[in-house]
Amino acid sequence: MRFHRRALVIAVSAVACLSAAAVYALASGPGEQRIAVPVPDARVAGYCAALHAQLPAKLNGLSRHDLKPDSDLIAGWGHPSVVLRCGVPRPAADADPDTDAAEVDGVTWSFQQDSDGSVRMTTTLRKAYVELLLPPKYAHDASPLQDLAAPVKRTIPEGV
Repeated sequence: MRFHRRALVIAVSAVACLSAAAVYALASGPGEQRIAVPVPDARVAGYCAALHAQLPAKLNGLSRHDLKPDSDLIAGWGHPSVVLRCGVPRPAADADPDTDAAEVDGVTWSFQQDSDGSVRMTTTLRKAYVELLLPPKYAHDASPLQDLAAPVKRTIPEGV
């Protein structure tokens, strides 16, 4: 039984890594930036719309810009893009007590380093999961989490 659970965790982690790599590749490629938009339920989509309306124009000095498709569930800053996706599924790492995590101004984020050098950070213990993907150029700096803490706290309640 334990083997099957471990295999499931590995499979889910692999899918999550591939998804993050795809988001990064789409966000940093030439031309129009197309991002995989999450498909949350209506309640979570409502939280995400409220968050989208309160997102900062600048994230750690990077200017916000439009991503394609136009959606309240995604946002981008800088080039290559730092990409925020709201309404992503609960990350498998969220259930692992050994996952790297940090609390920044009252919001807890789990961290995952991807093989391409990018870092994916996902909120934990919130009614909606928010993912922030930092491309390798910005992966060394968690400062964007400070800019996102207040909007996340105002719009997405704690809980699971």
